[in-house]
Amino acid sequence: QVQPVESGGGLVQAGGSLRLSCAASGRTFGTYGMGWFRQTPGKEREFVAAITWSSGSTYYADSVKGRCTISRDSAKNTVYLKMNSLKPEDTAVYYCAASESRFYLGRRRDQYTDWGQGTQVTVSS
Repeated sequence: QVQPVESGGGLVQAGGSLRLSCAASGRTFGTYGMGWFRQTPGKEREFVAAITWSSGSTYYADSVKGRCTISRDSAKNTVYLKMNSLKPEDTAVYYCAASESRFYLGRRRDQYTDWGQGTQVTVSS
């Protein structure tokens, strides 16, 4: 089992950028598929982006495509989510998740077995 730990959230003005980080505690991410999700009060947790650790293949939600980049650093055992051109509607708690299926590259929450505690991103208008 791996424990993702997110960091990098904060308050940013619309149009600004943030880079979220997700580090592994317990094990390496090397055999996992990784994803970022976000959630606002009263709404379901929604998919943002995913990456396979082995090949680096990526997949994005339409709402962030072209504005976000997911990447991983094997040496640091860390996954990143770089967000540009942020909008107020990007305000949410962002969660990092790990899938035990190393080839999984998708949006299904039930495919991710280990979740972080989340980091708050607030975009002011």
